[in-house]
Amino acid sequence: MTNWTVDINSPYTAILQVTEVFSKPTSISRSSLSSILNVGDIIIAKVIAFDFTRDPLLTIKESKLGKISKGMVIEITPSKVPRVIGKRGSMINLIKEMLKVNVIVGKNGRILVIGSKPEHEALAVMVIKKIEKEAHTTGLTDRVKSYITKMLSKEGE
Repeated sequence: MTNWTVDINSPYTAILQVTEVFSKPTSISRSSLSSILNVGDIIIAKVIAFDFTRDPLLTIKESKLGKISKGMVIEITPSKVPRVIGKRGSMINLIKEMLKVNVIVGKNGRILVIGSKPEHEALAVMVIKKIEKEAHTTGLTDRVKSYITKMLSKEGE
C-alpha cells in the first residue's frame, strides 16, 4: 500500500500518495501507515492533479494542510459555498470576528470550524446551516449579524 483513498464529496475518489504526506523520502512499513492516517480520519488536503482519465491526486505537504484533530466539520450543498463566503469574504469574516472562530471552507461543501469555546463552534455551525437554508434571500448578512448578536446575548445571561 503506497496511498490512501480519500472521500472528497465528489463523484471521484481522491488518492493521497505516501510521497504527498512526508516532505522527505521515508521508508514506512504497511502496518505503520495506519498510524499516520487511518479510516475515519479527517484531513485538509489540496488537489494537485486531476483529469477525467484518473482520480484526483491530493497533497497534505503544504502548511495548514494535514490531519484534523479538533473542531467541528459540517457539510453543506457545494453550490451554497459562495453564499457562506459572501462578497469579498464578508459573510465568513462576520462569523469569524463575531464568534472568534477560525472557519476553513472547502469548495466541496465541507467546512471546518475551530474555536476556543465549543459553544461558539456550535453557534457557528448553526449560523452556517442558516445561511445554507436562506441563501436565496436578500438581506441575509444583516439577519445573520442580528442572529449572532441575539444568540451571544442569550449566552451571556
